[in-house]
Amino acid sequence: MRQAERKIPIRHVLGALLLALGSSACQVPDHHLIHPAAAPPEILTWTEDVRQGRLAIHLEGARPRGAGVFPAVIVHPEGGKTAVDMKGVIWDLARRGYVAVAADYKRRLDGRYRRNTFAWREDGDVTATLERVMEYPFVDTARIATLGFSQGGIYSLLIAAHAPDRIRAVVAYYPVTDFEYWLYKDRPHPIRRFVYRMIRRHFRKESGAETEEAFRRMLRRASVLPQAESIRAPVLLIHGDRDPAASIEESARLVLRLRELDRNVEFLVVPGGVHIFNFRQPELARMAWAATLEWLRLHL
Repeated sequence: MRQAERKIPIRHVLGALLLALGSSACQVPDHHLIHPAAAPPEILTWTEDVRQGRLAIHLEGARPRGAGVFPAVIVHPEGGKTAVDMKGVIWDLARRGYVAVAADYKRRLDGRYRRNTFAWREDGDVTATLERVMEYPFVDTARIATLGFSQGGIYSLLIAAHAPDRIRAVVAYYPVTDFEYWLYKDRPHPIRRFVYRMIRRHFRKESGAETEEAFRRMLRRASVLPQAESIRAPVLLIHGDRDPAASIEESARLVLRLRELDRNVEFLVVPGGVHIFNFRQPELARMAWAATLEWLRLHL
């Protein structure tokens, strides 16, 4: 049975997921929906590729013109997207006075670099982008924030957990904060049970874990909730209340834990927001982006 499970093509997993999530998930995200479609003339841009051990990092950067140092925001896209897809976001941040750097990752597996759900597998992987950004001479290293969407929101929170003295603020849009709970929770609807069973099998294959116990350890290591105690930075969580992929419960559970720890956390619930709403629903996107900019202004 295990051999048959591992042969399920990812296109079948994604197809089943779209079926379960409904039409809102089928709408193609527009990453320039409320963000610039071209680089504004008042900013500078660059690209860079970094290697650290078995991790390959691609960076897209943007910053204000002129001398001096600026606060920085590290940006991570949603799963399946790359730093290039974040150009509109980083251009938007750069024209507002930030050094903005988007990142995506590949891991060397079976002799070649490839995208993988578990690209981060060593402690140094989590802070690799942060360390590179801190080397830029135009970055104020005392004022660095992380910002991410879906899987990118997870990355942003994990960086804050692993570098609590260096991250000054976090904005995480609709993250899954507890993979073990998300993948294994009971779902009464039979189609959803089937979908998440397929997703679980895909994750297991991506992990390369030989046993169920090893797989669950990897899920916990990739989850924010078990590491919440290490987060010191102020956190803004943004989640749509109609998100069928990453239930709003994911953010709510993290908010509760951070409040128990007496952390500075705010929870923006977006009425009518679906998954990746900020690249699909323009009015909701503008409202959430205004809150994002205000959070960065307050803490950077």
